[in-house]
Amino acid sequence: MQVLDNLKAGVLAAAILVGGVVCQAAHAAGTETLTVAGGCFWCVEADFEKVEGVQEVVSGFTRGTVEDPSYKQVVRGGTGHYEAVEIRFDPAVVSRKQLLDLFLRSVDVTDAGGQFCDRGDSYRTAIFAASGSEEDLAEDAIARAESALGMQIVTPVLPLGPFYPADAYHQDYYKGTKLVLTRFGPKTKAEAYKAYRSACQRDQRVKQVWGDDAAFAGM
Repeated sequence: MQVLDNLKAGVLAAAILVGGVVCQAAHAAGTETLTVAGGCFWCVEADFEKVEGVQEVVSGFTRGTVEDPSYKQVVRGGTGHYEAVEIRFDPAVVSRKQLLDLFLRSVDVTDAGGQFCDRGDSYRTAIFAASGSEEDLAEDAIARAESALGMQIVTPVLPLGPFYPADAYHQDYYKGTKLVLTRFGPKTKAEAYKAYRSACQRDQRVKQVWGDDAAFAGM
């Protein structure tokens, strides 16, 4: 891990990604949680469930004024919630520092108005900290990312509030087999997710911002 910590972010990303989801039962007693907002939670969930040591990623909402909101309430606006994910991970396999570095390099950290084709407050980026030590780690990650990027990063570090999981329809959307009607026609959820991600140009923009250090883009 010490060697990985000294590598640049692009190499780090390649080193800790794997082809499938790690069994969520592994090392359950040592599980920690990182909560972040990176635009569409389908995409953040899909990205981080590829990371070795991540046991589960849950899509949901946080930092709003409505208790246990529905997806429709949040996208309608006015609740103050972020679309966010809880990343549950084994710190013996992947560190919070590594996950923070990956997260910042998987989004457009220069965009304060949303992410990619999704605009509005609920699609803003953020890192949520449950303690002073978590806040320090997040601030350090942002400082490293700003140094690497050579630009100001607008992603804030905010106190962690209640996290409300989204309904089952939105969990693991990227690998769903149920047919849904989309603007691209009837597709499985997995097909709809791929079409949405491509049309939204998420990976293209991340590569434009981060170049070779872009995490997850095109995987």
